[in-house]
Parts: sequence; C-alpha cells; structure tokens
Amino acid sequence: MTRILADLPEEDIKWLDALAAEQGKSRAQLLRDAVAAFRPKAGADWIANGAGYWQGRDDISDGVAFQRDIRADRNGAS
Repeated sequence: MTRILADLPEEDIKWLDALAAEQGKSRAQLLRDAVAAFRPKAGADWIANGAGYWQGRDDISDGVAFQRDIRADRNGAS
C-alpha cells in the first residue's frame, strides 16, 4: 500500500476525526472507504445514469413543455 500526503482544511480534519471516533475507525480507514466508494462512480457516464430519471411520473405529461415552463418561470417570462 502506498502512502500519500494530502492537505485538507482544518474544519474537514475535525469533522473527519469526529466521524472516525464515532465509527471506531482511523482517519486513514475513512479515507480509504471514501475512495473505494467513489471509484465505481468516477467513470460512470452521468448522462446515462440520469436517463429515465423522470420515467413513470404522472405529474409531467410532456417533458419538453415542462422544461420550457421552468425556464420561462426562471427568466421571469410568462
């Protein structure tokens, strides 16, 4: 296993240490767990992951019209 040196803000270190104490793990183990959890998602295609997200919703009949309404509302148009 290779060791690394990483700079983190003090508030993140405090949070990490509190979480480590709560879970009974070392700071290093929490970081290893975080990297292991992140790895499968890192190469994922976020567009493919979002495909079909609104599928089956009965409150949105036409997705394109829904998007236009949201954009018009955001821009102050009617």
